[in-house]
Amino acid sequence: MATHFKIDGLKAAIDGKEILKGLSLEIKGGEVHAIMGPNGTGKSTLASSLMGHPKYEVTSGEVSLNGEDVLEMAVDERARAGLFLAMQYPSEISGVTNSDFLRSAINARREEGKEISLIKFIRLMEGKMKELEMNPEFMHRYLNEGFSGGEKKRNEILQMMMLDPSIVILDEIDSGLDIDALKIVANGVNAMRSEDRGFLIITHYQRLLDYIKPDFVHVMMQGRIVKSGGPELAERLESEGYDWVKEELGIVDETVGQV
Repeated sequence: MATHFKIDGLKAAIDGKEILKGLSLEIKGGEVHAIMGPNGTGKSTLASSLMGHPKYEVTSGEVSLNGEDVLEMAVDERARAGLFLAMQYPSEISGVTNSDFLRSAINARREEGKEISLIKFIRLMEGKMKELEMNPEFMHRYLNEGFSGGEKKRNEILQMMMLDPSIVILDEIDSGLDIDALKIVANGVNAMRSEDRGFLIITHYQRLLDYIKPDFVHVMMQGRIVKSGGPELAERLESEGYDWVKEELGIVDETVGQV
C-alpha cells in the first residue's frame, strides 16, 4: 500500500487556548512538504499534536495514516504505525545508550520472535553512522547526554534512518546547525526519500530547502495553512518576508501565541 497521510480540519489547544484552528494537509509517499511561517503560528504545536504530546489537546479534526485513525493511537502506537518526529530540542536520557534505545525501538515494531539480531543491528547502525560522519563511540554514549546541538540533530537523523518510518516530521531540524552539519543532515534525509515515505519539514529558513528540495511549500498563519505553492514560494518568503502574504490575504495578526 502506498503511504498516505491526511490531516483534516485539525484543531488543538494548550491550557484551553486554541492554537491550531482547522489545519488540513495531505502527504503522499514520495512527497516532501515544507511548512514555513512566522513565530507563534502553531508550527511546533502541529508536530507535537500529531505525535500525541499530552500537553496538547486535540479538540476536533481527523488524522489518518494509510487509513488508520492516528488520533486514537497512543504515542508508542503512532511510532509503530510509522510516524517519526525529529524534534527541535531532543531530550537527553541518562542511563540509556544510543544503541540500546535504537535496538529496543526497532524490535518494538517487529513481531515476537522476529527481533533484529545483535550482529545485524550493529552492522546496520555502524553503516548509518558512517553515512552521517558520526563517531562510532556515540553508539555507547547515553542518549543525547553531553551532545552538542549539531550532534543531537545528527542523532535524530540516525534514528530516522534506523527506524525506517512512513511519515517523517522534521521540526526545525536545521536550527543551530553550521553549514557542514546542515549538508550532512540533509544528505541523510535525501538518502531516505522514496515512494514509500513522505516528509513534513517545518523550518524558518530557505537554506535547508536548498539541500532538501520540497515538492510543496505551505505558509502557516493563525493556526492554519493559508497559502501553498512550489519551491519558488519559499524563495519569495526568504527574499520578501511574510508581509506580502498577510497583505494579500488580509491578515492583521498572524500569531496565535504558540510556536
